[in-house]
Amino acid sequence: MSHPVPTWASVRPSERLAGTPAVRRDGRWWLVTPAGAMPASNAGLTSELDCFAADMAAADRAVAKLHHERTAVCEDQP
Repeated sequence: MSHPVPTWASVRPSERLAGTPAVRRDGRWWLVTPAGAMPASNAGLTSELDCFAADMAAADRAVAKLHHERTAVCEDQP
């Protein structure tokens, strides 16, 4: 069964979930390769992708907070 290729099938590396072929657009997960794109429709897979994306976002926030705190400490020192 063929799937329609979305108009955004060319995806920048920064849009991919941690370097995977998974991309979330319009509330849906897609698996994108140079050959085309197909929607991820397996509930188990999409649930794991949601969890992984949430974990990556939390990790990014934690690193940003640590960086901010370290920068603040360094600026306070003579």
